[in-house]
Amino acid sequence: MYLKWLELRDFRCHRELSFRPEEGVNVLIGPNGAGKTSVLEAIGYASALRSFRRTPDAALIRTGADEAIIRVGLDFPGGERKIELELPANGRRRVLLNGKRPRANAELSESLPIVAFLPDDLDLVKGSPGRRRDFLDELAGQLSPQAAAVQGEYARAVRQRNTLLKQEGRNADLVTLSVWDERVAAAGGEVTLHRLQLMDRLNPVLREAYGSVAGDAKVEAVYRCGWTENLESREADRLSGDLLGALEERRSRDMDIRATTSGPHRDEPAFDLEDRVVRTQASQGEQRSVALALRLASYRLLEERHGIPPILLLDDVFSELDVSRAEGVMEVLPRGQVFVTSAREDEVPVAGRRWQVRAGSLM
Repeated sequence: MYLKWLELRDFRCHRELSFRPEEGVNVLIGPNGAGKTSVLEAIGYASALRSFRRTPDAALIRTGADEAIIRVGLDFPGGERKIELELPANGRRRVLLNGKRPRANAELSESLPIVAFLPDDLDLVKGSPGRRRDFLDELAGQLSPQAAAVQGEYARAVRQRNTLLKQEGRNADLVTLSVWDERVAAAGGEVTLHRLQLMDRLNPVLREAYGSVAGDAKVEAVYRCGWTENLESREADRLSGDLLGALEERRSRDMDIRATTSGPHRDEPAFDLEDRVVRTQASQGEQRSVALALRLASYRLLEERHGIPPILLLDDVFSELDVSRAEGVMEVLPRGQVFVTSAREDEVPVAGRRWQVRAGSLM
């Protein structure tokens, strides 16, 4: 599978852009602000329906335009697939896969699996627990449509429970609150199980990837939460039961602060390196190596899942790496389709088609 063509209209700084990349490595060279990262961002958006910069949709529309358009053509085993997206300044976005609305957003990531290496990847290990929760959920959703579906169910249930708490506080109807407790617990147990199962798969690949980047060391993803002691059970019903008990036990506190304080949205996944907490006890070089290894491990799991290499997006990554780590990254990746951005051509240690990006144009 590879991306055959990309068309943009009024996306970021690109008024009109038509791009037919090579099947192998494509290196986008240009100064800051020319729009090279926006090309990668559009590809990522077509897969995940969100910006990897975590930018609101409205900010993706070129200033003065009414809507942004992204169209992607993919060469896939069995024929071409096409993704079309319309992001209006007002109203709901429109999403089409081969001319039809997808039954679930996960169909897009199935058609366009990607892994993105980003300048802020250090936040995966150094930032808040929310960043690591998002990483696990995004990867779990790419690997399993069921995981993506239950994440949506959980988010909706927590949102409804929080709405009730914010509006009513101590006056909340207990019967209604119990209904939302049960829905939060049922979906929350499933979300937690998917995260734990992912970490079981991730850890051996993560250790191997870290060895490729920085040498052998015991690196491990660990899961910490305060509402269950049964993380080893790997049973959704048991986890849901524990979460329901925690919600009921903390109900009085939740009513006082008007928010849900128990559940996977408050859990703290982390990474340990030789029994040291990476976030607080590892050097910055070790932290960066763990972040790189996470992306490499994601790549391998997605390749295993789909049977083909995912598309790789490398956004200004080499400027942040020393030579040995940069070469380590490229050596361990299969040679699928790759998109690289850089302000300087001499910073990219890989052969491939060079594209010059200037003021919203690409040639």
